[in-house]
Amino acid sequence: MPSPLFKCENICKQYSDASNTLQILNNVNFYISAGETVAILGASGSGKSTLLHILGTLDTPDSGDVFYKEQSLFTKSKRQQALFRNAELGFVYQFHHLLPEFSAAENVAMPLFIKGDNRKKSLVRAKELLARVGLQDREQHRPHQLSGGERQRVAIARALINQPAMIFADEPTGNLDDKNTASIYDLISDINKEFKTSFLLVTHDLQLAKKMDRIMYLENGQLRLMEHN
Repeated sequence: MPSPLFKCENICKQYSDASNTLQILNNVNFYISAGETVAILGASGSGKSTLLHILGTLDTPDSGDVFYKEQSLFTKSKRQQALFRNAELGFVYQFHHLLPEFSAAENVAMPLFIKGDNRKKSLVRAKELLARVGLQDREQHRPHQLSGGERQRVAIARALINQPAMIFADEPTGNLDDKNTASIYDLISDINKEFKTSFLLVTHDLQLAKKMDRIMYLENGQLRLMEHN
C-alpha cells in the first residue's frame, strides 16, 4: 500500500475552564490517501471541526502529530505551516467567507494575490476556474449578487486556485437546499476525478457522506469506520 497523503497519530485535544475539562479528541488515528474522498460524521460538538482544523494546522493538538507525505506538520514553524496551507491545501466552509467588496474573479484569485503572483495572470486562472464550476457569466458579480449555491461554487473555485492536493470541507452544503447540495456533490466528484484532489468532508448529511469513498464517525473523542453501500 502506498504511503498515505495525510496521517494523524494519537491526536488528543481538550478544553478546560474553571470547573471542568472536556476531552474533545482522544488518541485519534486517521489517514487519507491521494485522490481519496472521506466523510466524517458526528453529532454537533463531537469535535469534527476541531479535528479538521488540526489536520489543516489551523489548531494545535495537545499531543500527537499530523503527517503530510510522511513529514511532520507540527515540527514546522507557524510561518512554514502558513506556507504549507497556502501551497497544498484548500478550505471550504459552510459560510463561504467571500470578501464582499471584491468580484467573484477577485475572490477566487485572492490566494494568488496574497502569495504575490502576477495580478493579470491570477485573474486569468480565476476565470478559468469559474468557468469550470459553471460561473463563467458571474465573473464580475459581487457576493451579494450571487445565490447561495453560486457563492459556494466561488468558494470551491477559490479552494482550487493553488491546485491543492487536499481540500478540507466543513459543512459545505449546510446552508443549501437539496438541489444545490446535489450540484455541489457533483462538482466535488468531478474535481476529484479530473484533478485527483483528495477531499475530507465534515457533514451532518448522511446521504452526501454515502457518496464518499469512506465514512468515519466521530463519537466520544474516537473515530470509527462506518460501513456503507
